[in-house]
Amino acid sequence: QVQLVESGGGLVQSGGSLRLSCAASGSISGINGVAWYRQAPGKLREVVAGLTSGGSTNYADSVKGRFTVSTDNAKNTVYLQMNSLKPEDTAVYYCNVHVVRGGLTYSYWGQGTQVTVSS
Repeated sequence: QVQLVESGGGLVQSGGSLRLSCAASGSISGINGVAWYRQAPGKLREVVAGLTSGGSTNYADSVKGRFTVSTDNAKNTVYLQMNSLKPEDTAVYYCNVHVVRGGLTYSYWGQGTQVTVSS
């Protein structure tokens, strides 16, 4: 079984930084891509950042230049570095990781972590 555990959320003032982590455990060979999503109250879940297995990244316009997605393959952990945070970044953040097991790729979701940015 594969488990994703998110951490790093919290309360921060506007302009501050947080780094979210999403650690994958279980019988996996590696990570084959990741995306970070967020969902604010009353809004649909939206993708904010993605990283392909080839190393290409893409970001929502609202976070471009402020957020950075990365992976540590040795630790099977993915990260979302968030700088210059704004109150509108307040949301529950979810990682979606494509995990390689037995030569196949499976998609798993983290449990979500709350990020609150105060003005």
